[in-house]
Amino acid sequence: MLLLAVAFTASASQLSYADDQSQAKAPAAADEHTPPPSVTIIGPKDAHGVLGRDVRSPANEDMGHIVDVIVDRTGTVRAAVIDFGGFLGVGSRKIVVDWNALHFGRITENGESITLELTKAQVAAAPEYKEDKPIVVLGAAGNLLPLDDH
Repeated sequence: MLLLAVAFTASASQLSYADDQSQAKAPAAADEHTPPPSVTIIGPKDAHGVLGRDVRSPANEDMGHIVDVIVDRTGTVRAAVIDFGGFLGVGSRKIVVDWNALHFGRITENGESITLELTKAQVAAAPEYKEDKPIVVLGAAGNLLPLDDH
């Protein structure tokens, strides 16, 4: 009886191994027809992430930090959500600024900030951003097109 159990276990394990091998080969067949992805190489000083970056005014006032990026349905970046005001996260609120009002020329190093083309008073007067509500985008030039509702 023990011999029969060992034979059954060995047979089941061979079937499982065969199933694993056939599944491993299946994606390879699909890869033969899939074109290779494009590759872009960006130098370490040419691009940096923006989430969590400090934002400063042209007068070097603390404007908060970027906590999110808003894109439209086409994937075009439209705005940044900035956590503004407060102290250590208490009393702060989120506001949305036009992406074109941000200047990234000084962020070649991780500790450097992004410049916002607005004053602290203008940002303080901006309405608060709340998810699932219409987004009011504060723009430096006032020429932002409204986001399409459809």
